[in-house]
Amino acid sequence: MLWGSFGVVHILSLVLAAGIIVGLFFALRKASDQVQTIVLGVLSFSGISAVIFNLLMWNSPLEYLPFHLCSLNALVLPFAVFTKNKVLNNLLLLWALGAVFALVVNTAQANYEIFSWTFFFYYFPHTLEIGIPILTFALKRTEKDLKCILWTVLITLGALVVIHFINLGVNRYCIANNVLDWAGNVVQVNYMYTLRPENPLLQLFYNLIPYEFWYMLLCVPIALVYLAIVYLPDIIRAVKARKAKVGAVEVTENTPSAEGAATEIAATENLENADDVNSEDNQAA
Repeated sequence: MLWGSFGVVHILSLVLAAGIIVGLFFALRKASDQVQTIVLGVLSFSGISAVIFNLLMWNSPLEYLPFHLCSLNALVLPFAVFTKNKVLNNLLLLWALGAVFALVVNTAQANYEIFSWTFFFYYFPHTLEIGIPILTFALKRTEKDLKCILWTVLITLGALVVIHFINLGVNRYCIANNVLDWAGNVVQVNYMYTLRPENPLLQLFYNLIPYEFWYMLLCVPIALVYLAIVYLPDIIRAVKARKAKVGAVEVTENTPSAEGAATEIAATENLENADDVNSEDNQAA
């Protein structure tokens, strides 16, 4: 049975992926921190197992180096789970979006047999690369932090630039040394799709900006909108806290200090006493 694209099997697989994530949440929500770490930590290695599977399976390791966004997610995920590092976990909230697209826009993988190892090492790692970052925050293992958004964007853009040059270098090396894949063709890699689009969404971007690498920058507005939605409750709280702080400062500035009030009262009393003395002097005179 083929996985297909937006057919019954594909849609059911997406529902199952959501069910797996929800099921893990209910299974772990009352568990101790240690149990959560062990379970999520073990599951976090599924992506690394997929990387190893692809490196060994297809007899063309240069084409399966861990330089796609989902592979980078797979490499970072265990460190994020075990260390609870705030920057890494906030970063993976964005990188999980790549795994979402990998499952939903599965054009290149539509012919996978759903009972094959190829499907297994594609579907379940991507599901967990979405689920574990979500569960990390849902289970309150770490907190979202607005300060991490800048780091998330900079790290992602930095990775895109570095991997673009890796693509150029590997392809040049393969052409110069006639490195062939399993089908006898010269190996040409396209990690993070910086050289050409390989799904309908990226093809749309390439139609708008028909230049390698640069067309991928159209993903930045999508990423920013996505981050704005993810962090919306935190943004609202930050704005309210800012307004409350400004209001408190204004009230403080408009309210006389205790020392100032005491001084003003003392001065008033002195004036009243002086008036009384003058009145008595006038009466005596």
